Amino acid sequence: MAASISMDEQREHFAYCVQLFGGTTAFSRRLGIDERAVRRFINGERPLGAGLLEDTAKALRLLIRPSSAPNAFKERRLSSSSSQ
Repeated sequence: MAASISMDEQREHFAYCVQLFGGTTAFSRRLGIDERAVRRFINGERPLGAGLLEDTAKALRLLIRPSSAPNAFKERRLSSSSSQ
């Protein structure tokens, strides 16, 4: 059974995700959403839709992916140098 979260908790989580992108301006540019609309979602003036949350999750995954690639390369390099 999945735990359900309140609308306030969902909004707080969304606001945190927006900050991970560097704020409302960076988030709105990345997702192609008007900056005022993003602020309205955060303030609770507009409801958070499932599509917006899914798009946010996809964008976060893309944001994370490039940062993990150099670590994989570094690990590969370290393991190959230790085997020599």
